[in-house]
Amino acid sequence: MLLYHGSSTGNIKVLKPNQADHDRPYVYMTTMDVVAAFYICNAVERPYYWFPYGFENGSNIPVYHELYPNALKEVSESVSGYIYEVLAEENQVIPFKNIPCARLATEPIKVTNCVRVENAYDLFMAYVKQGKMKVGYFEDKSKQQLEWWYSCCVEYLKEKRMIETPDCSYASFIKSKLPQVWEKYIAE
Repeated sequence: MLLYHGSSTGNIKVLKPNQADHDRPYVYMTTMDVVAAFYICNAVERPYYWFPYGFENGSNIPVYHELYPNALKEVSESVSGYIYEVLAEENQVIPFKNIPCARLATEPIKVTNCVRVENAYDLFMAYVKQGKMKVGYFEDKSKQQLEWWYSCCVEYLKEKRMIETPDCSYASFIKSKLPQVWEKYIAE
């Protein structure tokens, strides 16, 4: 099966498992080039991630959800990176919970092709024109939609006990871009 991996790192010949904020090191891949492209432009430093995307009900079209004005443009304009392609056998990968297109591998996987992305925002706008992606603009979100997303952020802050690491990249990003979320977290 053809899988994709987005990265800001060039010249990768073999994708190797890396520790993220999960239980063990994995190679993170996806069946969709659009989703791999999201991972080129991470707004926070690893091991944390900031990719507020989902899928419309019954659709396999990814939607990038802006949780503050101009968020997609801010995190992706002028950001360059790479979309790596790999060919994997079914027995080499496992599905990732809650993200139907995601696949994980615990062993290294050889890269078969690489596409250089000069400007991730331009690529996203091309995907939108092609109908391969949608943007859930901040201005179009209802108060209830935003509250749901913000509550997810609060839960993640709790899960990672960021009250103990308030200067980590994720907590700093939340305090800067979504101060009301940080305030809610602190209040709880």
